[in-house]
Amino acid sequence: MDPRQQYLQSITRRHFLRDSHVGLGALALGGLAAGNSAADPRQPQSPPLPGRAKHVIYLHMAGSPPQHELFDFKPALLRHNMQPCPDDLLAVLQKERLPFINLKARRPKLLGTPYRFQPRGDSGLMISELLPHLSEHADEMAIIRSMHTDQFNHAPAQLLLYTGAARFGQASLGSWATWGLGTENANLPGFVVLISGGTDPSGGKSLWGSGFLPSVFQGVQCRSAGDPILFVSNPKGLDRSVRRRSLDALRKLNELELRRIGDPETRTRISQYELAFRMQMSVPQVMDVTKEPKHIQESYGTTPGKASFANNCLLARRLVEQGVRYVQLFDWGWDMHGTAKSNDLVTAMPKKCREVDRPIAALLSDLKQRGLLDETLVIWSGEFGRTSLNEERNGSKFLGRDHHPHCFSMWMAGGGVRGGVTHGETDELGYFVARDKVGVHDLQATVLHLLGFDPHRLSFRYQGLNQRLIGPEGDGHVIQPVVA
Repeated sequence: MDPRQQYLQSITRRHFLRDSHVGLGALALGGLAAGNSAADPRQPQSPPLPGRAKHVIYLHMAGSPPQHELFDFKPALLRHNMQPCPDDLLAVLQKERLPFINLKARRPKLLGTPYRFQPRGDSGLMISELLPHLSEHADEMAIIRSMHTDQFNHAPAQLLLYTGAARFGQASLGSWATWGLGTENANLPGFVVLISGGTDPSGGKSLWGSGFLPSVFQGVQCRSAGDPILFVSNPKGLDRSVRRRSLDALRKLNELELRRIGDPETRTRISQYELAFRMQMSVPQVMDVTKEPKHIQESYGTTPGKASFANNCLLARRLVEQGVRYVQLFDWGWDMHGTAKSNDLVTAMPKKCREVDRPIAALLSDLKQRGLLDETLVIWSGEFGRTSLNEERNGSKFLGRDHHPHCFSMWMAGGGVRGGVTHGETDELGYFVARDKVGVHDLQATVLHLLGFDPHRLSFRYQGLNQRLIGPEGDGHVIQPVVA
């Protein structure tokens, strides 16, 4: 006998109800689902609370751009540029660990930004000259200058940002969103990931994994060049009708398995096979940016057939327009240590900004023109900040900044966010948060709130705990001043 069957037969009804953490309502729901074993678990759901955002586009600058060059202007750093850091800051530095600045070798120098800032829009938000196109949207942005994290290495900081924990195995933000809301297009993934910059983010595919949630809610990585999704096309010699017959046979076997064992992942497997079949027709069409008018392609700066951040921004708009719930963009290349020309603040930083400035501005304009910005939450961030000090690793003559968990900047727009505001501030040297500190769980709580969830009540029972994106303790708080 199958050991799982033997176990199920050995327990009493009371033990089953107690140990499985289910009740009569859940059993009734399970009975209904059994009658339609292939029902798509991604069907659209109404959130429990009024939510302004229906979709999310998260723009992640992997490697973490320096906030001092973009959104956190510090005149004091300019006045003391390349001067040794003051005694009070040095005393603090000696009590903590810096990833690459060697305090034993030298006393680090303060580093003022080489770029000009000026007030932008009617709101007067201070934004760098490196982002001239994005600056035109200042009145739609809420800039948070007081973010902080407890991680200073890329992978754990990214895991914390997207899964609520710095370790593997948790469910990602996009998975929580699609688990709670489903998706509006049964022929497309509810959660899509697009990557530019030549490499995956340091945290790997766990950043869009479903963790303990049903695997149908994990992110699907698509490519903006070549086959949109690897292995979704039929192999040579297998046409669509043969694939349909194969799936029908496989479905019958999986339904037998579902009735025999009752594992909900079997239902997920059936749903995923069917989704893959539908995606063969729907994904290539939505991923083809050549279908866009020439003036739209020019506004983004796209190059059809080439993998690029610009292409991914246009694809993000096309995906949410087609009902995809959550789109995640990762762009690698923002780790500005100043150890070489390739990561120097003077040479590399302007290049990276040119790659993203125009596409992001075009995305915001495009969403607004189509009436989608009000219901689409757009988020921009890295995984941590950069120091107020010149890294000068091994005597490098290039300019760069070390990893810094104590403060960084990010922004949000659309989807119920108040535009033209800033929240929080750092001290005069931009090293610590001075007012309105915002943690990673606070950001996650705010995103869930804008989607229509109580972040403290959205949970999934696993390993004896009510698992939450904001952590089992539920320490995240909504950032109310940025909510419209």
